Amino acid sequence: MNGENGLSLLIESACSLGATSARVIHAADISVEEDLALLCVEPQCENYGLAPGCPPHVSGPSGFRELLKNFKEAVVFKIDVPSECLFSTIERPQIFQLLHEIASGIERSAVKMGLRNSRAFAGGSCKQIFCEDRPDCPVISRGGDCLYPDYARPSMSGFGINVSKLMQAAGWTLDRASPESTPGETKMATVCGLVLIG
Repeated sequence: MNGENGLSLLIESACSLGATSARVIHAADISVEEDLALLCVEPQCENYGLAPGCPPHVSGPSGFRELLKNFKEAVVFKIDVPSECLFSTIERPQIFQLLHEIASGIERSAVKMGLRNSRAFAGGSCKQIFCEDRPDCPVISRGGDCLYPDYARPSMSGFGINVSKLMQAAGWTLDRASPESTPGETKMATVCGLVLIG
């Protein structure tokens, strides 16, 4: 695969799948911080322990740092949405489902190009996004198979990935969600995902 051309195709793939924008960054520019991963534990996230892509079922910051050593580049993508959507019980899960679908789609495209070690990461708990109506996750409760293996990807939070610095590395500003809006003005917010390419 031609390196530059292949990466351009992955950027195109991200946007065709629904990303607002996507960029290639150096894997070394991904900031991993212990304190951020600890936020999943204290104050404990409501999804803690419920999904294989969330703590304590992931390798955390130390495991991610080891993984990063095998990669030189990554694709970062974002979805810009009206801020109020992230506070909607209907729209929020749909946005994060799209986030996982884009991440897994980029990963699949990279693998098809011969980059078989590529790994995707998204945001939010896959249990909450894909299996909210189920009492438990079959992977965790019974050691069974994931019901959505083509789409569900680990959450960046549990690895301590600093999303704000990830956005900066891509040349973007992180627009944080806020439930408050000025009349006549649509406040935007950003969610993003990451695919290690290799």
